[in-house]
Amino acid sequence: MDVDFLLVGQGIAGTALAHRLTIAGKKVAVIDQANKNNSSRVAAGLFNPITGRQMVKTWMADQLFPEIEPFYTQLEEYVGAEFFHAKPVYRPFVSIEEQNEWMGKSGDSGYQAYFHTVQQSSLYKELNDPFGGLLLRQSGYVNLNSLLDAYATVLRRQGLFRDEAFDESGLSINNRGIAYRDITAGALVFTNGLGALNSRFFDWLPLKPNKGEILVIKQDFCPEEIINRGIFRINLPDLSVRVGSTYSNSELSPDPTAAAREELLDKLEKLVKLPVEELLRHDTGLRPTTIDRRPVLGKHPLHDRVYIFNGLGSKGVSLAPYFSKVMSELLIFGKEPLKEVNISRFFKYI
Repeated sequence: MDVDFLLVGQGIAGTALAHRLTIAGKKVAVIDQANKNNSSRVAAGLFNPITGRQMVKTWMADQLFPEIEPFYTQLEEYVGAEFFHAKPVYRPFVSIEEQNEWMGKSGDSGYQAYFHTVQQSSLYKELNDPFGGLLLRQSGYVNLNSLLDAYATVLRRQGLFRDEAFDESGLSINNRGIAYRDITAGALVFTNGLGALNSRFFDWLPLKPNKGEILVIKQDFCPEEIINRGIFRINLPDLSVRVGSTYSNSELSPDPTAAAREELLDKLEKLVKLPVEELLRHDTGLRPTTIDRRPVLGKHPLHDRVYIFNGLGSKGVSLAPYFSKVMSELLIFGKEPLKEVNISRFFKYI
């Protein structure tokens, strides 16, 4: 089989890049072997323009967020499935001072695209939000399992998906391209998260695993908004609720932990006055993060036919639409990514 690009990994990075290349007229094959701790499949898929304890505009929001809805809705049409859910995010204030600060910011042109309203009193009687909160737009979530399954189905129908582990012993590279078993391609792109560290090409990259744990619960509170302060709380169409997420770079086992469960339940109890009726599921995943918390895009310094698109971390749904476009422009036109995400910033580790 002859293709333009062979991608290793079909998480959110691999799926977004495969689609960008396909709509640009390129033929793409994907190799992926899903496992229960695939970070994309465990992730809640939240996109939110105001993040962190300090409630600041997320990095590069003005470039990232205009790409999100057009990209995912076009992708829904392409695969014939629904997985994009635009929903307001409600961020409760922790003090009257914070409320006053955001009342002032409501007139700031740099924030207006993301504001819905500043709520000056409690939004719901079920919430512990006596100071009100911030209602955001250009926010919501993507059902990543639905997206990844639907895209893999499209690839399978075209004979472009291999459900197997990538084995580098079957790879050869020459001046004309790469060959992997019965596949020949112009270039090889690693989009497989932490799996890239098992490659002889990128084992030197400072990718760090970050473990996240998420609960799926039943709770008798169904707001339209995603509640997000300290934790996120998302009501799903099946009336279950996703609550997360923890962050750990020390406890990296694939197993759920009692400490994370108690942390999430404790934070939820402080946010929502109602009890948890049932714990349905406890999921874990290892996110690929970099030491500077920025994605890594680019070409291998010694192998012209080998590339990487990785390190999207916990904001993968927000980052993938914009940076998959940047990565596709590198692969097709040779346009280098900006320095903040360029792999060249890590060449000192070789």
